Amino acid sequence: MFTIHWFPGAIVLAMLLSASGCADGKGTASAGTMQDTTQHKHTNRLAQETSPYLLQHAHNPVDWHPWGDEAFDSARAQNKLVLVSIGYSSCHWCHVMEQESFENEEMAAFMNEHFVCIKVDREERPDVDQVYMTAVQLMTGRGGWPLNCFTLPDGRPVYGGTYFPPDQWRQVMTDLSATWSQDPARVKEYAARLSEGVAGSELVALNQDPAPFAKKELADYVEQWVPSFDRLHGGPDRAPKFPMPNNLEFLLRYGTLTADKELIDHVKLTLRKMAFGGIYDQVGGGFARYSTDAIWKAPHFEKMLYDNAQLISVYSQAFQAFKDPLYEAIVMQSLSFLQREMTSEDGLYFSALDADSEGEEGLFYVWTEQELDSLLGADMSVARAWYDLQQGRWERDRIILLRTRSAEEAANKAGLAMDELERAMDRINGRLLEARSERIRPGLDDKALTSWNALMVRGLCDAYEAFGRKEHLSSAERTMRFLLEQCRRPDGGLWHSYKNGEARINGYLEDYCFSIEALVALYGLTFDESWLRSADELARYCIDHFQDPANSMFHFTSDLDPPLIARKMEVNDNVIPSSNSSMAKGLFMLGHLLYKPEYLTISEQMLQNVKEQMAEYPSGYSNWAQLMTAHLFPFYEIAITGPECLTVRKEMGHHFIPGRVFLGGATESALPLLEGKLLDGTTIFVCENKVCQVPVTTVAEAIKQMR
Repeated sequence: MFTIHWFPGAIVLAMLLSASGCADGKGTASAGTMQDTTQHKHTNRLAQETSPYLLQHAHNPVDWHPWGDEAFDSARAQNKLVLVSIGYSSCHWCHVMEQESFENEEMAAFMNEHFVCIKVDREERPDVDQVYMTAVQLMTGRGGWPLNCFTLPDGRPVYGGTYFPPDQWRQVMTDLSATWSQDPARVKEYAARLSEGVAGSELVALNQDPAPFAKKELADYVEQWVPSFDRLHGGPDRAPKFPMPNNLEFLLRYGTLTADKELIDHVKLTLRKMAFGGIYDQVGGGFARYSTDAIWKAPHFEKMLYDNAQLISVYSQAFQAFKDPLYEAIVMQSLSFLQREMTSEDGLYFSALDADSEGEEGLFYVWTEQELDSLLGADMSVARAWYDLQQGRWERDRIILLRTRSAEEAANKAGLAMDELERAMDRINGRLLEARSERIRPGLDDKALTSWNALMVRGLCDAYEAFGRKEHLSSAERTMRFLLEQCRRPDGGLWHSYKNGEARINGYLEDYCFSIEALVALYGLTFDESWLRSADELARYCIDHFQDPANSMFHFTSDLDPPLIARKMEVNDNVIPSSNSSMAKGLFMLGHLLYKPEYLTISEQMLQNVKEQMAEYPSGYSNWAQLMTAHLFPFYEIAITGPECLTVRKEMGHHFIPGRVFLGGATESALPLLEGKLLDGTTIFVCENKVCQVPVTTVAEAIKQMR
């Protein structure tokens, strides 16, 4: 849709796409590799960067700068407006705009003459992205990537949008440069007002209401949410559809705590439909970022680490609750995919796989019926029973493999016993995966982000807890050790990104809060108190460098970072939980485990600050709502002591307990909650707020105490 925006002194035409309208991927087979500059007509400053996204633009004729003082110093010296163009390596429309405009010699010449141009990888610099995304949303009511925001030489935003077709891009630049030349005072006045709006967005007021949380508040919150459920296909009642793992995690927990069949059925429906749909890679495992339709059929085919890490957690927890073998299959296949395609030799996890290969979106993942016939031969009849080839038909007679039948229905249709069907499908998918491996692969974004790796550590912990496979816990420990050893700053803080043996970019709040939650999860499975000490160190660092003592909330950036035009606080939960909600949960758990009332006080104040906003936008506060359930329903401190404590802890994983932390050990501990709890043999203590029930010796007895 074309929308007319009135800009001071000019009419600017912009084609705006919402955030969900961004597909991904260029299909560059070696996007993360430094390129030979002698083979290119143009080379700009981005050739010295390590970000795969920035390297994709290193040979544009645009004179791109990376984010930094050099670019803004140049803009001030030349009195030029600045273009801040933000994207990420697997963003399809980012690459479309690159091909249409940034690789165009004439367009690039105009950009170089009239603007100082900066390219930003939003995954490396989410702080920069937050600021200019807010500005564009205030101007247009929409956002997405690519994000293109024009600013004054001092960085204050003037005008922006998302994807611009070439004609509109040329008009935007022409009008802006003319207005800046003819009437700079009006441009500066507009920038001042807009910057005030950016700085004022997401400000959180201190809520000094002493009233405790009430179950009615949470019930009202859920009541506002339920009408937006898609009762036929699961998820939200709209398209495109994002998986939203923290939404599902809250609904699973709250539905279990309240025995709400409607919520539980919605979670089951959503998990099943996603697992059966084209958004899930049926052959190789792993989820794409989102579905373009309401039925989870046609994804934008990029695969992001953060989605898969969180969905592994959700499906693992759902297996604990419902014991559906489908969930186990999804977790195991997804973990195999991540190990096969997105894991470094160091045990870190890469960021993303592109959507495109050979210049076409999804080409790596789709099939023609002729290809399937040729590859599968006599097994084709079983494949037709398992996959709905008619429902999966997509563009140009290609097929997205998806399911519409249960395993039992597929077995009946194929005329096979269940064990025969399972063997046949292993053979079929193995053959298809082997054939697919011969295709040109989508590009890999091979930077490792601390925050997303921490999400993956938690996913591995949840998988280990649900299924008890030692290799998953070992992988989690290996990854976290690497983060703590190689991505730790000399002052005790964290680096955000790791690539080519180098950790860089001062960490953001998301790096700390997700790491704290992952460390708590590791401690709860291993009873290794070094994990807990590391979590405590990171929490104290955050309080020192990120917290606003006026309202107890946390800024996204450290006080050690060079200031942007606004210092943002991330509050709303999205496809990834907000860093403040995660921080509040981490402090809550640490407060219980370490008996630190000051952590509990901060966490409770943070939740008080946002509680009145929750019902206005239910799906945007689901991680906060998880924390509220811990205040309103029993939250158990489960201590397991004695020689078989880890064996008993592993057995506890067979049960879904919505609100709890685990602690324990085989020897004496300095943790206050373990004081005096090392008895003869192995003992389980079920406690609430440090008050414990009669100790028991079996998991069954402990579970009974929590009913």
